[in-house]
Amino acid sequence: MTVSPRPAPAKPRVWITRAEPGASRTAARLRDLGCEPLIQPLLAVEPLTPPLPDLDRFAALAFTSANGVAAFAALTPRRDRPVFAVGEATAGAAREAGFVAVRSADGDLTDLARLIAAELSEVVLLAPLAETPAGNLAAALDAAQARNVAVQPLTVYRTAWAARVDPPAFDAVLVHSPRAAQALAAWAASSPARLAGVVCACISAAAAAPLTPLGLTTAVSERPNETTLLKTLKAALGKRDAPV
Repeated sequence: MTVSPRPAPAKPRVWITRAEPGASRTAARLRDLGCEPLIQPLLAVEPLTPPLPDLDRFAALAFTSANGVAAFAALTPRRDRPVFAVGEATAGAAREAGFVAVRSADGDLTDLARLIAAELSEVVLLAPLAETPAGNLAAALDAAQARNVAVQPLTVYRTAWAARVDPPAFDAVLVHSPRAAQALAAWAASSPARLAGVVCACISAAAAAPLTPLGLTTAVSERPNETTLLKTLKAALGKRDAPV
């Protein structure tokens, strides 16, 4: 008697909501995990061209996102200012852009403020940011008891909601930021049934918050970085598919 081999289980389909170029990098990592990525960003990044202040006035640069690094690096060839980055992805983007002295807080805005407070005092920082930043670095520095560390923000990019997004059926969705979560919540308002039973893996509690009023079950990463987020996704998919 010939026994037919079992068909291979279908790969879970994961919707990537973040903007490019990060979406393609995330897709490659999902394929390595055995998932089928669906790239349909809810956000698009638009670099801006503000007038640059004299960089010699600033002791260092503070970056809270890789998008901020890319937008700022396009404005100036100078790479001589030390960099403080919120996490490893942002620090990696700074190194790839040519910055040499790069420190990573390997965390969130609070961790970044604590790192800066431990390293610097009596200085002014330049913080290239989004038009609508996810947090307040100056307030975080005050909370970290930084010693006379002032922050001058510089708006170098904006994120806009995509005009029309219609992904095929998916098993999970990745949410990389509070801004993406807001866009997903707006999308879900017109298509609530499409998120029923879907794993919503969020990079932080702040990224999960806009989805809570929708009654969705979210899986929140313990650390605000993509490596931990993908581990959270994999664990959540495993629990969903486990036999009862």
